[in-house]
Amino acid sequence: MATLQLNNINKYFGTGTSRVHVLKDINFTAQKGQVNLVIGPSGSGKSTFLTIAGGLQTPTDGTVQLEGKAVKSMTSKQRDAMRLNSIGFVLQSYTLVPYLTVKEQFKLVKKVKKEHNLSNLSLESLMQKLGISELENKYPGELSGGQNQRVAIARALYTRPDILLADEPTAALDSERVIEVGKIFQDLAREQNTAVVIVTHDLRLRDFADNVYKIMDGQMTLDSEMRMAE
Repeated sequence: MATLQLNNINKYFGTGTSRVHVLKDINFTAQKGQVNLVIGPSGSGKSTFLTIAGGLQTPTDGTVQLEGKAVKSMTSKQRDAMRLNSIGFVLQSYTLVPYLTVKEQFKLVKKVKKEHNLSNLSLESLMQKLGISELENKYPGELSGGQNQRVAIARALYTRPDILLADEPTAALDSERVIEVGKIFQDLAREQNTAVVIVTHDLRLRDFADNVYKIMDGQMTLDSEMRMAE
């Protein structure tokens, strides 16, 4: 059974002559233990796809299933619990709390989600891999865009999610950091049996993906070139 499954997803914004068909009959599955890359330019609908996959938005038509359960059948409380306990988000806005230091960001997460997080030792190892260990006493406003991005990635991985959804997680990173982050996502999928879904225009991440999809003008296709390479 797929960990995450989207069936015939359509999404419209606006009404009347201003109505825009953003996603068009999207079908997508993500299995545990695999990294899925969804590549597309700005405005292609990939961020909308990701927020629908994570239950942050509802589709106009179609169904989203997590572990075989339809998200639309869940209560608001159940959806909140699902996002807290099962899904890790890495969003473009970073969503770090501005008045908390890097170290305090993780303490806050632990207050909200008390169990099944990374151990202190594992968190230290992750922060070292991401090159942010020396930043633990700094505030988000004191960090560069790339540093904030790496902290946001670490915070999402800290909760040991069943599903990781990442929106342009390497946009502010140089090639060396992209390779490191790509390996971390790959290891997360393999070692923690996580389903990883990354939407991006960064082709440097292709080498770390099990499946590559293309999204253009709201339509999604499996990348046949990667299938042929396999």
